[in-house]
Amino acid sequence: MKKKELVLAKRIHIKGLVQGVGFRPFIYRLANEHNLTGWVENRNDGVIILVEGEAEQISNFIDNIRPKSPPASNIQHIQVSDEEANGFSDFVIVKSENKSEQITDVSPDIAVCDDCLNDYKTQAHRIDYPFINCTNCGPRFSIIKDLPYDREKTTMEPFVMCDTCREEYENVLDRRFHAQPVACATCGPQYELVIENERFKDFDHIIDKVTELIKEGQIVAIKGIGGFQLACDAQNEEAVNLLRQRKFREGKPFAVMFADINAVKEFTVMYSAEKEALESWRRPIVIMRQKKKLAAAVSNGFHTIGAMLPYMPFHHLLFEKLNLPALVMTSGNISDEPIVIDNNVAEEMLSQIADAVLIYNREIYNRTDDSVAMVVNDKERIIRRSRGYSPEPVNLDLDVDGIVAAGAELVNCFCIGKGNQAILSQHIGDLKNLETLEFYEESYHRFVKLFRVKPEIFAHDLHPDYLSTRFAKDMRLKLVGVQHHHAHVASCMAEHNLDEKVIGVSLDGTGYGTDGHIWGSEIFICDLAGYERFNHFEYVPLPGGDRVTKEPWRTGLSYLYMVYGAELWNLDLPFVKNLDKAKCDYILEAIDKKINSPQSCSAGRLFDAVAAIMNICTITQFHAEAPMRLEDLASGTVEAAYPFEFGESISFQPTIRDIVQDMQDGVSTTEISARFHNTVMNAIFAVVSLARTQRDISKVALTGGTFQNRYLLSRLEKLLESVGFEVYTQNRIPANDGGIALGQLAIAAKLRSLGKPYQKS
Repeated sequence: MKKKELVLAKRIHIKGLVQGVGFRPFIYRLANEHNLTGWVENRNDGVIILVEGEAEQISNFIDNIRPKSPPASNIQHIQVSDEEANGFSDFVIVKSENKSEQITDVSPDIAVCDDCLNDYKTQAHRIDYPFINCTNCGPRFSIIKDLPYDREKTTMEPFVMCDTCREEYENVLDRRFHAQPVACATCGPQYELVIENERFKDFDHIIDKVTELIKEGQIVAIKGIGGFQLACDAQNEEAVNLLRQRKFREGKPFAVMFADINAVKEFTVMYSAEKEALESWRRPIVIMRQKKKLAAAVSNGFHTIGAMLPYMPFHHLLFEKLNLPALVMTSGNISDEPIVIDNNVAEEMLSQIADAVLIYNREIYNRTDDSVAMVVNDKERIIRRSRGYSPEPVNLDLDVDGIVAAGAELVNCFCIGKGNQAILSQHIGDLKNLETLEFYEESYHRFVKLFRVKPEIFAHDLHPDYLSTRFAKDMRLKLVGVQHHHAHVASCMAEHNLDEKVIGVSLDGTGYGTDGHIWGSEIFICDLAGYERFNHFEYVPLPGGDRVTKEPWRTGLSYLYMVYGAELWNLDLPFVKNLDKAKCDYILEAIDKKINSPQSCSAGRLFDAVAAIMNICTITQFHAEAPMRLEDLASGTVEAAYPFEFGESISFQPTIRDIVQDMQDGVSTTEISARFHNTVMNAIFAVVSLARTQRDISKVALTGGTFQNRYLLSRLEKLLESVGFEVYTQNRIPANDGGIALGQLAIAAKLRSLGKPYQKS
């Protein structure tokens, strides 16, 4: 570079997701475009740049950093300070340094880019190489062990680069400059196919064999980015049913990987926001309306499909051979255990499900399931946050340093605080067995080490029997117990950096209530420091306690008994006729005597009850099946609703009476479901409107697992906004219990800043 007369020198510190995404070569090229000299360096706490040159060129350089940065990068902060000129002759990239306990963001795993898909057709050393990647794509979080993000601190460390890859890696103008997973067919990871006692290592033979097996209706376990997946032909009814039987997954819909966006368009009703989510580098599963049928066992009666696009080179290579539009692509695990990541475990365990197991010889260090999202009112809403999203932080206006949050029991994620960043773990799952608890504990210790966190405070749910609560207490730190639904609202507030009084609406299946009952329909007046319970649904007994989640007929019976008493047996309903009266008499006696029949105001149990009374779902095969099937039925053209009452609580007894009458009159289930949903919406709207009138608060936070109901969320959000409410919903963080740790963290941080104990009422 021709050296110019130095006018100015600036030091630039960039924080955010700027490692592992091609940021330094981007800065190098940008500096050269503006005729600047100096250097760029990766450090734990971000990227440091020193530039020298003319004032106008430096100003233009800084202005172009954000708009021209790599697509997967996420700049949170740019700090510029004056520096003395050193008279540099050129611009260089210097070796990474580990200089402090500060850290930069860790990149989530990134779907293979179009440039690499072109390269594996044209580059001699990477023809059809299934691990091709560059600075703009490939594995990141799943392979990283420590910071700063360099090859020796990833699971690529055992693979010594060949001369060709080394030359690309060291060439600052190459797209693979310092791409830590860079490899080729000569020096990189390799696949191996295991079929019973036979092992195949030639990749051409492997891809042909996998293609053959799938076309024959067989099941293949495939090692993915963050764990194994189980794949079969999504149009082959026999193959999909066989997968259900072997995996012991009787009812829950399977995710489907489509060959390309045109295949998605063929089988689903696709809107622009859904297309954008599908094609993003994060590549989530997107819940979409079904248009053309796959095998019936894929969706198992639902009118939706969990659709995703290929994100590994192997996926693309496989579809090129298969000439099929779609594959079932579901997590490689059994029952409720974590997704399998170890080759030996996969061969032993998944061979009981799959006819062949496809492994590769690079370690998965951080397990990550596929993420799940939906689009409501043209906004992407995360349901399960894992591959492609974790461990991207939430940037807060609170100091959360040294605070950790245990999360909930179901769909667990924990959260750790570093500076002003809340870092949520990947999806852990339901903490109901030893395997998932071990995954939770292992991930927690890895996060604390990776992000240089020194825990001081542990926030947790108030429920004493949650394994996450017990884990928090075993850490022997200062503890902050947080009410479940307040944590939900705080999670929504933290996502939007709200720190003021709001009307918080938290609807879900269950949460530990401070009055000794089960909560789940909370309308709060709250801030981060505490809450006041403004209103809730009417309490109803749950005969059998937790059994009601698997047997919604029990809750349906309880609601009918509350409304009709013994007259319920005279109702002309298929649901009532199918009940075992002798068994139910014992249950009703238990309700009367308050034996194992806890009181609950849960929104989830209300949806269960209505689904049962309508005879849609009386026994569940997976979590939240009854509300999901009820929503799936709802007609989008019905505006009518049922009556309800509210005073100190919201009563749906009039609703139940009218639903029963409609059932007896032969009204369609699609209309009844829609009217019921509209009723719940109207009830919430009425109470929130009263809260605004009485408290002069117009900001509303909608959260909790019930707001994964697209019908309810879409209509309620629009209705509230139409009358001037500022409505906040969860987009980047799950509204379900997977986001609760963020709320726990924010509450603990606020209390620490105020020096106050937790306030609840």
